[in-house]
Amino acid sequence: MERRVVSSGSAFEERGGYSRAVVVGNRVFVAGTAPIMPGDTDPPSDPYGQARRCLEIVEAALQEAGGGLEHVVRTRLLMTDASYTPEILRAHAEAFASVRPACTGIVVGLLDPRWLVEIEVDAVLPE
Repeated sequence: MERRVVSSGSAFEERGGYSRAVVVGNRVFVAGTAPIMPGDTDPPSDPYGQARRCLEIVEAALQEAGGGLEHVVRTRLLMTDASYTPEILRAHAEAFASVRPACTGIVVGLLDPRWLVEIEVDAVLPE
């Protein structure tokens, strides 16, 4: 099967040897996406704003892969505090209300202390 990588241009990808997304056949695997801001400025300070930023980056990767949010079949919401769940889910619902992907929420520590959430998605493109 053909394999194609999608890059966001992040320095993390080059240093870490990974891609924002990998397309294999009609499947798209988007890496855990943190609320990275242009110029590495501070992300929004709230979980909702950070989740929206993560989803903007995810959507751009999916578009480059030939799809969109409507093709997402699974999401993983990684958050630093369970109390952020309602606000992260609010952003998730705005993006996926009509798609309704399978979703998992996990409380974790993230690499940058400014990050409250990271979002990972899998999508299936039409054949």
